[in-house]
Amino acid sequence: MTAPRQWQDEVLAGPGGAMTDEVGVITGPLTLRTTGGPDGKIRFEIQYTDADEWYTLTGSPVAHGDPYALHTAALRAIRAGGGAEAPAAPA
Repeated sequence: MTAPRQWQDEVLAGPGGAMTDEVGVITGPLTLRTTGGPDGKIRFEIQYTDADEWYTLTGSPVAHGDPYALHTAALRAIRAGGGAEAPAAPA
């Protein structure tokens, strides 16, 4: 069994923040964690930086794709704001 691959970065959300399944839009200094699991799905979780609670970034999980490239795309989307959601995997 392959261990999950994971990336985590702090990011300042742009105007309109990032959309979560659990609490709607969150704004301000956030931390994004992206995990590429052994099942091929890529999961995006987000939290207020230094908080205990993690939320699902709306649109997660993504069925397939390059987890690092999708993590980078998610960071760009969150910086842009506008209720950012998980990036779609390439077709």
